[in-house]
Amino acid sequence: MIRTDHPEALYVHVPFCRSICAYCDFTHEPYQKARADAWLQALEQELSARVPLVSFRTVYLGGGTPTALSSDQLEQLLTMLDPYAEEAEEYTIEVNPETLDEAKAECLARHRINRASIGYQSDDPHLLALMNRHHSYEDTAACMDLLRTHGIRNLSLDLLYSLPGQTMEQLQNAVNHAMDLKPMHLSLYSLTIEPGTLFSLKQLKPLDEETEADMYEWISRTLPEHGYQQYEISNFALPGYESRHNLMYWNYRDFIGVSAGASGKEGQMRYDHGPLNEYLHDPLAIRKIPLSEADAEFEMVMMSLRLVRGLDRNLFRETFGSDVNEVYGSVIDRLVKKGWLIEEDQYLSCTKKSYEILNTVLEEFLPDD
Repeated sequence: MIRTDHPEALYVHVPFCRSICAYCDFTHEPYQKARADAWLQALEQELSARVPLVSFRTVYLGGGTPTALSSDQLEQLLTMLDPYAEEAEEYTIEVNPETLDEAKAECLARHRINRASIGYQSDDPHLLALMNRHHSYEDTAACMDLLRTHGIRNLSLDLLYSLPGQTMEQLQNAVNHAMDLKPMHLSLYSLTIEPGTLFSLKQLKPLDEETEADMYEWISRTLPEHGYQQYEISNFALPGYESRHNLMYWNYRDFIGVSAGASGKEGQMRYDHGPLNEYLHDPLAIRKIPLSEADAEFEMVMMSLRLVRGLDRNLFRETFGSDVNEVYGSVIDRLVKKGWLIEEDQYLSCTKKSYEILNTVLEEFLPDD
């Protein structure tokens, strides 16, 4: 039975990739069988010690690239997670097209995974090579066909824009060709270049702010014309196919994170796991980050205003015991007068014009300290 006295979302980080993308700063390393075997042993130790043996409402396997594991290792991982996903409404795995084969697809279906998030990023061969991606548009199409053949039809594609040198035509082609593949969900993220990534070491830059804004405006206008409704600043879905797991984050619900590089939130505490070497040494070592009441209130506003529908006042009251206007009344009044926020009966949401300056809007809510 799904219980409501513990977090209803579980995130599992798989810290291995077959190759390292030029933009990625997540916890990952090139796949090696022995390291992955040792990681699986550490993960089993953490799960048995830290995670209640009940089914979660949503389970998400991210990375890294979960399908970078061998077929046998993937079988071992999913068998280990079976009790936690027994009644999951949504069970997602991240997939890179070139890492999926018939045996792995069969394994995913047999363990009741019902959603896949596929790293598409672009269909342009030059941009894919620039990102150190090792698949083609045809590979992505074949990956989706294989998943559908095994009954996994809730498919999402990830795309990047504002890539170095990317033109509007290249973006439009990538998005239009992605829609040709008929995914249920599309995630489109603007490039940020983080220190230590290959892009950073090569001193590459995203596009200028004006071009990036033009790309975002085209995306936000075009996808709804094809049935993909925007429900979060970077996410679009056919009706009923919004990511239930990610909605847990954006609605500021608690979630458990396990494995090297994973984070979690339970009550007024966040926690992080260290890199893989630390995790293999002690899978139960986590860095706890206590949150003050003001910190937690701001985080809920910050996450929820990413949603098109905005902050759910009832959830805020349920979480903190007070109405959002009691905490932020003067800020909300000021932003409503500026035309940046809209107040409705249940929701507090951004206006269309403030969606593109969300960070500026959020700065208004920051605690004084």
